[in-house]
Amino acid sequence: MRSRGRAEVLEMAKVSVIITAAGAGKRFGGDVKKPFALLDNRPVFIRCVELFINRPDVVQTILTVAPEDHDVVREKYAANLMLMGLRLVKGGAERYESIRLALEHLDPQADLVCVHDGVRPCVLENWIDQVLAEAEKTGAAILAAPLTGTIKRVADSGVIDATVSREGLYEAQTPQVFRPKILLDAYRALPPDFHPTDDAQVVERSGHPVAIVPTDRRNIKITTGADMSLAAALCKDMARQPKGRAMGAFEEAQW
Repeated sequence: MRSRGRAEVLEMAKVSVIITAAGAGKRFGGDVKKPFALLDNRPVFIRCVELFINRPDVVQTILTVAPEDHDVVREKYAANLMLMGLRLVKGGAERYESIRLALEHLDPQADLVCVHDGVRPCVLENWIDQVLAEAEKTGAAILAAPLTGTIKRVADSGVIDATVSREGLYEAQTPQVFRPKILLDAYRALPPDFHPTDDAQVVERSGHPVAIVPTDRRNIKITTGADMSLAAALCKDMARQPKGRAMGAFEEAQW
């Protein structure tokens, strides 16, 4: 963590962080849900929380979990919750419902709300700095990686229907950061039949523009069991790199 002068600390935006760990994880397999699986002997969600808790701009950290996991998490990780100052919140059936419930507990002093997947442990500190700064300036910003492969649209029959230009296409990632009023108003305006897959989509629908901060494929979302070994390798590699160093072309090709 870089050092900051006292004046800078006093002037920086206050950030409330929401870590989402309430998903069903159906594609992950096994008996343990992916946020609670061990990544080099530490739960994935703990690694995600550690990205934020020691930042001087973070004033609150909320962890959402599935209702059926709430009591188990509260008991099993009691020491972590206390030492990290985490507020545990029961989530909903869908991701957006969990965020809506977490927003009810938002610190009223927060200048920004930062939503992060509890299964993305490989985020550079520099990326977090950049997306927070962009959201403070524009009101809404997310991390996103440009698509690099050849994109095919496939019919229900399993046959390629078309090759799609990847120009201007990005994969949305987290953290996703917003001014609280923008996100709260956007969620309040959601119709009951609208089921967004991320918070940027909620804000987009409200008409507020959402900026992106470009990243790369290291910001992996652990989705399947096979992703664990890749995430472990990425975390080890990133620990050896100077903070914020961009991945070179050869390194990028390896992933």
